[in-house]
Amino acid sequence: MVKAMRIEAIEVGAFQVNCYLVGADDAAEAVVIDPGSDGDRIDGRLRRLGRRLAAIFLTHGHADHVGAAAELAARYDAPVHIHPADAAWAFTEVNQLPPWYPAPTAPPSPLRLWGDDERLQVAGLEWTVLHTPGHTPGGVCLWVRDHDTLFSGDTLFHAGVGRTDLPGGDPNLLTNSLRRLLELPDLTSVRPGHGPPTTLARERRINPFL
Repeated sequence: MVKAMRIEAIEVGAFQVNCYLVGADDAAEAVVIDPGSDGDRIDGRLRRLGRRLAAIFLTHGHADHVGAAAELAARYDAPVHIHPADAAWAFTEVNQLPPWYPAPTAPPSPLRLWGDDERLQVAGLEWTVLHTPGHTPGGVCLWVRDHDTLFSGDTLFHAGVGRTDLPGGDPNLLTNSLRRLLELPDLTSVRPGHGPPTTLARERRINPFL
């Protein structure tokens, strides 16, 4: 029987990133997706839920999505997962966004570099990593197949998509990534990196980029 899934969303940082705490309903651990800022708030929510941090999943490398990763990784001795194409620059000086975000601090342990279609069992759930470049070279979406839920980072938003005019952006690659997402079931719930949740069926109808 498929276990129920619990999702807690926290809006963090100056750019209002959706940070998600996710795990099976009966799990003692949780995954944190895109802890861009406000590490103390994220830690406080984990403690109120009574959960240990199992891993940090980064949908891409921009500072507003990774800024608190090192802090949380150090507190919980938790691994940080990121695509290698973004790992190359995510924790360097090129990734600062003054005055809002300084260059992110590198996590204390080596980064876990995941690949396309990799599957992981973490916090009581099976995760599939979908490489979806375009917003950044190493952008990914995280699909929890058993629950028809997609954590889309900055690849797909409600009625929009991630911008491609920043360094490493590529509109052609983003178009191909969106086509890949449209192969998922229509009823897939989409939890984006910014803005409200949506579904693939809704985005097919209203999103001008689809």
